Order: sequence, then C-alpha cells, then structure tokens
Amino acid sequence: MDDAKFERLDRSATPLYGRPMIMACGFNPQAQARFKALLELAGLSNVPVIWPDSDMAPIKMAELAAMPDGTGRGRNSELPRAIIVAGITTARLHGLMGICRKTGMQPALWATLTPTSENWTLEQLLAELSRERAALQARKNAPASGGSNKKPS
Repeated sequence: MDDAKFERLDRSATPLYGRPMIMACGFNPQAQARFKALLELAGLSNVPVIWPDSDMAPIKMAELAAMPDGTGRGRNSELPRAIIVAGITTARLHGLMGICRKTGMQPALWATLTPTSENWTLEQLLAELSRERAALQARKNAPASGGSNKKPS
C-alpha cells in the first residue's frame, strides 16, 4: 500500500472514480436509518448504499462496490465507522460531509474509491484510513518547530 496517500478534494462537478455508490461501515440498523435521511438531505437518496459488516471485511473493494443497493442493511456492523464513496461529484461529497458534521453524526473515516484501493480488501482500506487519521492527529498535536523568535539579550 505504498502508493496510498491523503489528497484533498476540490468541489467540482466531476464525478469521482467508479460507479455511484456509498459504502457505510460501522452503522447499526438505527444509525443506518438516520444516515439514509442525511443522504436525502444531501441530494444523494438515489445513490446505492452498501452496509458492510465484519463478515465482508476480507472482500475486495471492487467486489463490494458492485454489490446491490441495500446489501447488509438491517445488520449490526462492528467495523470502524467509515464512509467510502464512488461515482458522485466532489461537490456532493463535500455537501454530505458538511451535513454529517452539522447534525453531529459520530465521526467517520472518509475515503473515495480509487483504482488502487479497489484492489484492496475492505479490511486493508480501513486499516490504511486508521493509519492516516493517526498520522494527521499526531501532526496536529506535535509542538510547533522552528525555535524561538526571541532575540538574544
């Protein structure tokens, strides 16, 4: 997974890689219903949603992304909370992220499907997302470097 890296997304009308889908990990049935309502607010109610559970973790992302709408719905998921999207515009993705933040949804790992990540298992992708989050958090918490601005007396 050496070629994995975090990249900021613009807010364009260009669709992301892959067929439109949203993969929502770590949602219990009640949270699934709430998330579906958020998708409607974001104008994404027509996008297929896959609800992976722990049994699906060893499956490659390309195979999961091709599953029918509603796969896994109604089942508990012990996976980390994560939202992986494909085929929607970056503008819609930013809108969804904003709605999720404003409504106080439990924080999630966010990712887009890529030609690289579609060859990974869900388990590998979630591990990489967790590592990225930890690295970003460590960078955020690191003391500022560069020394003191004081002049010697």
